[in-house]
Amino acid sequence: MDRAILLLSVMCLGVSSQPNADNQRLFSMAVSRVQHLHLLSQRIFSEFESSLQMEEQRQLNKIFLQDFCNSDYIISPIDKHETQRSSVLKLLSISYRLVESWESASHSLSGGSAPRNQILPRLSDLKTGILLLIRANQDLSEIITDNSNFQFVPYENNYQNLDDDESLRKTYELLACFKKDMHKVETYLTVAKCRLSPEANCTL
Repeated sequence: MDRAILLLSVMCLGVSSQPNADNQRLFSMAVSRVQHLHLLSQRIFSEFESSLQMEEQRQLNKIFLQDFCNSDYIISPIDKHETQRSSVLKLLSISYRLVESWESASHSLSGGSAPRNQILPRLSDLKTGILLLIRANQDLSEIITDNSNFQFVPYENNYQNLDDDESLRKTYELLACFKKDMHKVETYLTVAKCRLSPEANCTL
């Protein structure tokens, strides 16, 4: 992780001399990282679903559709049209907050399956990359701090002393929310990266 941060930092220092090339390179690295996380989240969720009975899957999916993820409190575009209208800095800011919201919660995903142990370091690398992109595009610290009083309720605190059925629901919701949020971040970063290429078609 230290090597990745050092590389990103060196690249960021060169933004003034080659802004477009370095921006594209930073974006490519960030998009690649979130794509890996999204694929990892899909894999872990699929493995968990495959361990359930069909009726359990149906009931849990029904419950999940009625519930909210902790990160739903982060204001984000409501559809693809609003996403396309959002500025690069806004998309980066939302992505940063979404990734940050999972740094603590990812510990709840770290049991059982070996790939889950890869989540936290990859989230940390991605968060660093997004922060560097924000600074490289425009140093507006308020983009990160304007909701500084907002506190996430730790996922771990929501699920204490659960029986087996509730524990199953907890796992399902955590994995489904993580997959959902990584898909959001992948979409936002991809659109933001595309916005730097005027000739590109950024239609979702």
